[in-house]
Amino acid sequence: MRDAAEDAGRSAAGRRGAGELEAEVLGVLQEAGSALSPGEVRDRVGAPLAYTTVVTILSRLHAKGVLERHKSGRAYRYAPVADSPGLAARRMARVLDGEADREAVLARFVSTLSNRDGQVLRRMLADTNSPDT
Repeated sequence: MRDAAEDAGRSAAGRRGAGELEAEVLGVLQEAGSALSPGEVRDRVGAPLAYTTVVTILSRLHAKGVLERHKSGRAYRYAPVADSPGLAARRMARVLDGEADREAVLARFVSTLSNRDGQVLRRMLADTNSPDT
């Protein structure tokens, strides 16, 4: 039996929410620890998917710079370019790169951090700027 959280991510037609399938495919690749073919990804995803759907998702993730791919026979094998924190950092950098006033964006971002996150950031910046590194 599905719960309300599962139903919230699906449209009235029973489809996944936007980005949900991409996230699931990316999760499969991150757990794999090595590059997978579209067929291997399809076999590991928890729901039945058409091979062409998996290829489309992998191609989109590759175009977004989230996956790298290399030729293996007639198909490609795909792997994430970074772990989950690395991918989040890449997304943050892309958003920042798209803004004209980077300083204002950074200032607003820092102003929204919790005290704990602010302390972590200050410590990291101090470590980065110390002469020992």
